[in-house]
Amino acid sequence: MAFRNGLDSLLRPEDSVLVLIDHQPYQLTNLNSHDPHMVVNNTAALAKSAKVFGVPTILTSVIAERGGVIFPQVTDVFPGQEVIDRTFINTWEDPKAVDAVKATGRKQLIIAGLWTEICVAMPAIQAAGEGWDVTVVTDASGGTSVEAHEIAIQRMARAGVNMMTWLALAAEWQRDWARLDTAIGLTEVLKQHAAGSGIAYLWEQQLLNTPVPAAG
Repeated sequence: MAFRNGLDSLLRPEDSVLVLIDHQPYQLTNLNSHDPHMVVNNTAALAKSAKVFGVPTILTSVIAERGGVIFPQVTDVFPGQEVIDRTFINTWEDPKAVDAVKATGRKQLIIAGLWTEICVAMPAIQAAGEGWDVTVVTDASGGTSVEAHEIAIQRMARAGVNMMTWLALAAEWQRDWARLDTAIGLTEVLKQHAAGSGIAYLWEQQLLNTPVPAAG
């Protein structure tokens, strides 16, 4: 397996397409690898980051009439966008979902979903085998147990899939804070979703705006 390294291996917003898979109530009820609140937060942050950078985002669910609709924290980011509802467990076997990805013309395929060991692993491994440059966002995904999530990551990594967290991905898309057209939008995402980093930024702004006391 070839090593993933060099500047060209880094993710670029103009080459990326994001697929969010099965962030639904049923899957969340048996999410045991992560704090469910954090997965919802991280998935929303990932969706908002994709919007800031103009990255096409495909939303897909599995049998929503039984498993529930995708979390509003995600769908509210893309108001009015169709959610592709599947019967296939493996998104990459669903022609409508795959055609939507291919229509973007992008080759850096980014995936996050529930559960990691099933609905993330299957499409990631299949797409990697078909020549796609696949990245899984691990902290916007989650499994039925810590073991299930970790084994799935190991399995995908052996298949050549890249692993990242949402904040690392957003930073890689940004790459340079001088890119002000996205820096401002990304800062808003960080303020709302990056916990301590977001609060520290707000504190920094407060300190910068606090007048220096006059000399006695």
